[in-house]
Amino acid sequence: MSVIIHPSAIVSPHAELADGVKIGPFCVIGDKVSIGAGTELVGYVSIHDYVTIGSNCRICEYTAIGGDPQDHGYKGEVSYVRIGNNNLIRENVTINRATGEGNSTVVGNDCFIMDAVHLAHNTRLGDYVTIANKVGLSGFVQVGSHTVFGGMAGVHQFVRIGEFCMIGGLYRVVKDVPHYTLASGEPLRLTGLNKVGLERGGFSPETIREVYRFYRELYRKDRRFTEALAEAEGRKSEYIPEVQHIIEFYGGTKRGVTFWGI
Repeated sequence: MSVIIHPSAIVSPHAELADGVKIGPFCVIGDKVSIGAGTELVGYVSIHDYVTIGSNCRICEYTAIGGDPQDHGYKGEVSYVRIGNNNLIRENVTINRATGEGNSTVVGNDCFIMDAVHLAHNTRLGDYVTIANKVGLSGFVQVGSHTVFGGMAGVHQFVRIGEFCMIGGLYRVVKDVPHYTLASGEPLRLTGLNKVGLERGGFSPETIREVYRFYRELYRKDRRFTEALAEAEGRKSEYIPEVQHIIEFYGGTKRGVTFWGI
């Protein structure tokens, strides 16, 4: 299978295009670009320098990937966008390169990024992340695998969102959201476990119950959260791996954590 390039597209002869790549009308592809096998750029897509895209992705109209970071700290250093395999990126999406020499903005595998989403510099997405229309992720945001965003949510820079989370639409996320939770409201609060997501992800009923039991104990109203977390950290080895994963997440916060709201 050969590479197919529409006559109206502008593609650098230095770009690396694997077998089966399709470049649609009025696309612009820079010099330092690598695109994997079977990936399709539907039309009017701009891929700037220092971008690597994996195989079997589909990138739709008016998307721009690899533009300079929108960051006062950027001084023209070489940085990257790295996108994995099997991603669907819809119309009008912008994904900026990272700030800092050699750093990367990263999209994992099997993600679904809908219309007009913005992924700012140094953002890192895990695998199977779904981001609905017009969500904005600020610089240095990290998102765990299998997490879902409702439309028009906004995420503050340096926030971390765990795995198998669901963020409600229209809400602003200013603190970290731990693994396996639902978050919504203004100000944002944890409103429960993402039970449906966990069941679909193959978590056993026993594991889901243990995770819920841990969160209820951690957010008890009759003692301080910091005391409860310190106790959990001291007993970490006694918990199942999923709970240990939650405890480790809390230890890495820079923005603080979102609290339980029910």
